[in-house]
Order: sequence, then C-alpha cells, then structure tokens
Amino acid sequence: MVATMAEDGPDISAMSFEEALKSLEEVVRRLEGGEVPLDESIALYERGEALRRHCQARLDAAQERIEKIVAGPDGKPSGTAPFDAG
Repeated sequence: MVATMAEDGPDISAMSFEEALKSLEEVVRRLEGGEVPLDESIALYERGEALRRHCQARLDAAQERIEKIVAGPDGKPSGTAPFDAG
C-alpha cells in the first residue's frame, strides 16, 4: 500500500497553529481537486478533522490568555474582560 499525506504527515500535536492551518489548507485543496482516490479521500478527511480540532484548541487557548489580561490606562493589568474580535 502506498503511504499518503494523511498517513505519514507530521504529528499534529507537535504543530504550531500556523503549521496546522497550512496543512489543513493543503488537505482541503486536495479534497476539492477531486482527483484523490476514495480511500485516500477518507484518510485526508480524517486528518483534516484532526487538524481542525488542533487549530480550534490553539485558538481557544489564545482567547483564554487574552481574556485573562486586560491593561488599564496606566498600562498595568487591571483585570479581565472577554475577548471581542469585533
């Protein structure tokens, strides 16, 4: 059996957010291309889902850090506030 990107890709848990996002974009590009055999498509989809979960966890962790630190007018931490990307 030929190894695919989905089977032999880098360990997702060791990836930075940017690396995981780039890998996820590559998975999406390959799946949207429509030229991947069914078995490989399934493996790619599974890897894509794992990459999506990893990216979401990294974003959630970053949001928690932002919510914890809020600076007052003097530049010193003054409390916490919810993150608003608005």
